[in-house]
Amino acid sequence: LIGSDKLSTELHAISETANSTYTNLALDYTFNAPDDPNRFYYRSDHYNFAKNNIPVIFYFSGVHEDYHAPGDDVEKILFTKTATIGRLVFHTAWELLNRDEKIVVDVANDFLE
Repeated sequence: LIGSDKLSTELHAISETANSTYTNLALDYTFNAPDDPNRFYYRSDHYNFAKNNIPVIFYFSGVHEDYHAPGDDVEKILFTKTATIGRLVFHTAWELLNRDEKIVVDVANDFLE
């Protein structure tokens, strides 16, 4: 995951709870590190929300040899894993949408311009 903790500790906690309750995925935060040379957080469509103080989660399964290349074919999709990630997205969104209050932006984000 990328970005779940960048603006809101509450969003990160909701995501972690949804994962431990419903999917139990081994979440990889490698690309969430501030010093990650790939800078996926800043390059994603999500960043346009984040830079306007709207917390985001970028569900990202990483790169591979054919990432964004002509050989990046459907055969490389891990459908079972994708379905499980979809359930995590659903349960996280369900919790966010059924709250009485919106989540709080409580992290001073050094990455915002």
